[in-house]
Amino acid sequence: MIYLKSLPSMCAMITVTSMMTLAGCSNNSTPTTSASPNTASPTATSSPTSMDHSMHGDKKININSAILSELDKLEAKLGVPALSNKIQASRPYGNTEELVSKNVITQEQYDQVKDMVTIEDIVLTGEAKDVDFMTKLGLMKGHMIVAKELLDLKKPDQAEPHIGHPVEEIYADVEDQLSERNVPEFKGSLIALQDLVKAGAKDATKVNTEFKGSIASIQTAIAALPESQRQSPTFVLQVINGLLETANAEYTAAIADGKISQIIEYQDSRGFVMYAQDLYKAIAPQMEKEHAEANQAITATMTELSKAWPEVVPPAAPVKTPDEVSQLVKKIEQTSQSVIMPPS
Repeated sequence: MIYLKSLPSMCAMITVTSMMTLAGCSNNSTPTTSASPNTASPTATSSPTSMDHSMHGDKKININSAILSELDKLEAKLGVPALSNKIQASRPYGNTEELVSKNVITQEQYDQVKDMVTIEDIVLTGEAKDVDFMTKLGLMKGHMIVAKELLDLKKPDQAEPHIGHPVEEIYADVEDQLSERNVPEFKGSLIALQDLVKAGAKDATKVNTEFKGSIASIQTAIAALPESQRQSPTFVLQVINGLLETANAEYTAAIADGKISQIIEYQDSRGFVMYAQDLYKAIAPQMEKEHAEANQAITATMTELSKAWPEVVPPAAPVKTPDEVSQLVKKIEQTSQSVIMPPS
């Protein structure tokens, strides 16, 4: 898929974990929810009716508000290059069947994804909302991680899209929550960094200063969540699952005919996996102490998964197929469920 990300309507939805989903546009959100460890049932409301989605198979992608990373799941499912952009360009949709009537996809293709799409919005509350918030910020961090790698390699043209994603897509989706959580706005910092990189990142010192400031601002937003949550394996694993699900979709969209045809998606997925690894390292000691078997399985699978991205610059041929990456992501998710929702 080719990223075309300067439209205001692009603002919203991102990913989902097995316990939640990401985001919305113009203050709409489209996340999936499920029972959290601490509540009997997190609340999710939608218009016109309430919907309760619990696992990956039940979540819906809002074709009116989902950002490209989320729409990539449809692109990966159908194997249609640039489908994400085509869906976005044909908005708004009065119903999901307009994907066919507007000639975005064929009826046969629609039949394959009709259970994955919606035009309804869901509003998260409680822990699900917190997981959603941290996952979105985690996606920002993932984008910035690969941007820094590319800046260090003197490739500002490749770094710029990854700096642009947080400000052009994700920020609008967390903006209201920043206010709710008394977090200072940091869009200006992201834009300043993006402008410097667009201009060729000529002043390395200034770029580095702005980059550190943007990272610090994202971290400040994450720190607005209770420390008990940020240190809780049951909470962090939900965030990790969301990051890995998005990485899986991006990696699948990056590969066509056995080649890495979309470099940005490859790099996006690398950043999301790298940040997921960072999050897991923070809870690994507690996991080893309380869930030794799950910790061993997740650590080994994460190590194997990371081999798909040997460098930020894509290899000549994929190290792992999309199916292999999907299987590893699924294994981590399934293993984490024993911690997130232990048997009663």
